[in-house]
Amino acid sequence: MCALPILVSDFPTTVEIAEPETGREVCYDELIHLIHRAAEGLRALHLPRLARVVIAEKSGLDTLVGLFACWQVGLVAVCVNPNLKPDEQSRVVRAVNAGAWLGQTELKFPKLAHGVDTAPLGPDDPALILMTSGTTGIPKGVTHSLHGLRSRASLNIAEIGRDTLCRTLCILPVFFGHGLIGNCLTPLLAGGRLILWPSPGFRVLGGFGAMLDQQAISFFSSVPTFWKMALQISPRPANVPARVHVGSAPLSIGLWQDIADWLGGGEVFNTYGMTETANWISGGALSDAQGQGGYVGRAWGGTLAVYANGRVKAEGRGEVLVNSPTIMQGYWQGADNPNAHFYGEWLRTGDIGEISQGQLTLVGRIKSEINRAGIKVLAEEIDMLLERHPDVSEACAFGIPDPVAGEQVAVAVVAGPNTAVSDLIAWCRTQCRAEAVPSMIFGMPSLPRNDRGKVVRSEIRALCIGLDDQDV
Repeated sequence: MCALPILVSDFPTTVEIAEPETGREVCYDELIHLIHRAAEGLRALHLPRLARVVIAEKSGLDTLVGLFACWQVGLVAVCVNPNLKPDEQSRVVRAVNAGAWLGQTELKFPKLAHGVDTAPLGPDDPALILMTSGTTGIPKGVTHSLHGLRSRASLNIAEIGRDTLCRTLCILPVFFGHGLIGNCLTPLLAGGRLILWPSPGFRVLGGFGAMLDQQAISFFSSVPTFWKMALQISPRPANVPARVHVGSAPLSIGLWQDIADWLGGGEVFNTYGMTETANWISGGALSDAQGQGGYVGRAWGGTLAVYANGRVKAEGRGEVLVNSPTIMQGYWQGADNPNAHFYGEWLRTGDIGEISQGQLTLVGRIKSEINRAGIKVLAEEIDMLLERHPDVSEACAFGIPDPVAGEQVAVAVVAGPNTAVSDLIAWCRTQCRAEAVPSMIFGMPSLPRNDRGKVVRSEIRALCIGLDDQDV
């Protein structure tokens, strides 16, 4: 595989970045100037080589400039949410022993006066730390090298195509892997134009279709939550992107089809990825899914397998395993037991899936299995089942203790005002096996999410335990 550039001197000269919200727009020469200027500021801090610098800029462009500047002077970038509270900021700094903070903070860092080596990072040096466990407890940092990031970008470009990546829209936060690696690094290293419009709020989301037309977008990737809002309030674009990805959370077949219908053309892929694999692992097109939710196609570089009954198998059902040059170096300073995450050279994903003829279909998460009288029920299975109901917009299933069965199936739903729990349970009885039918359904106005837009099942469970089973 040929190496792709990430250091500043090797950027394709066709690169452009636009930030419509601030009106800022830079071409190749201007971007290089900004990175060199930021690098000089970092050199003035006299940090030791491979010191960690937290990047918490509110601007996506400033985040990218800080990132490339860090790599240019031999520093490790730690990307975090710019909206962290002071206590959360302190936890991140302690977790990685950070030497500096780019962005707004009241934290103080010692000033160093000694000259240090500021040569660019090497391919196997740690380059990027992405924090996976939000802000509660001790954050855990997934560490990637330049080699791993280059490998992922190269595989992404080979799969998507440089022409398709020529005008990419980033509507995801730049501080986590899906937005940063898939939506920013990949098109930039392909020499494309990147339009940064991260996390558009409900107030401006009605202009999403117009944004696709105005910017002549050829590619973008997002999450199911974004589409649930956009489909309700944004008119369709006149011109359709050549390719669209959806990922970072389970995608029901109904929503998948709705997205394709709204776009009216182009390819819509359900993608599978993890922070630990530097973004996408695989992806599958709606046209190949055969009406099956959870279908994520073949591997985009590397190899997929399943682990079941003590064996690694190329086909069958079990825990999904990945072997790829894009896998993380590890958790920062061994924050976790590596044996819990690997079977030999295989990364354990914690997902349950089925591989048939090289094609992967995801079924659920091991941690979200519900044990009902010895029979395993996957929470994601119930989520997608209830989201097929015409009155349910969102669902999140979980287990609750039961003195006889061990656990019962419960679900939190966002549904219409006149939807009765008894009707939903009766409908489920006609759609799935008896042990998967919910015993309790809790109505909620919305499902709480973390800063990456993901539903946190454990938090919803904790909220619902204090509620009574009720009409939605």
